[in-house]
Amino acid sequence: MLDLISLILYILPSYFANSVPVVLGGGLALDLGKKFSDKQRIFGEGKTIRGFIAGVAAGILVAALIANGVVLPFFEDKQSQFLAGTALAFGTMLGDALGSFIKRRMKIKQGQPFLLDTFLFVVFALVLAYPFTLPSFYNSENILFILVVTLILHPMFNIIANKLGLKKVPW
Repeated sequence: MLDLISLILYILPSYFANSVPVVLGGGLALDLGKKFSDKQRIFGEGKTIRGFIAGVAAGILVAALIANGVVLPFFEDKQSQFLAGTALAFGTMLGDALGSFIKRRMKIKQGQPFLLDTFLFVVFALVLAYPFTLPSFYNSENILFILVVTLILHPMFNIIANKLGLKKVPW
């Protein structure tokens, strides 16, 4: 049971980074309204500078709180744990933006469901956190657990955000 709690705590900076832009985002678009060579927006209206910064900041805050409270078994020390949490937050936002970039290239409209939205953010987060995490973390059981939990929680929180009026669509 302790291992499962440790895994949830490990990925929590990513989950917060992914969720906070729904509440604190808005404002100037990350792509500044620019279009790619295919004449589609680079990311679209839904990805904003404020949302990106708020997501990264929230993830870093969560990483600091966790590192201050407990050193998880996947790290040598609090500093590497904090750096991994920072990388998780930044990777989450990069992965989310890349997902929007891919959706625009595939002509999938903003707000339309897309399976890549559920996983790309967490995959990027894990890749960026790799240099700060002990190699023993990166086994198939841990990664599969995080992916399955993400597959369950991501849609669930999107539905909740929609019910609360924070999102226009429940996905």
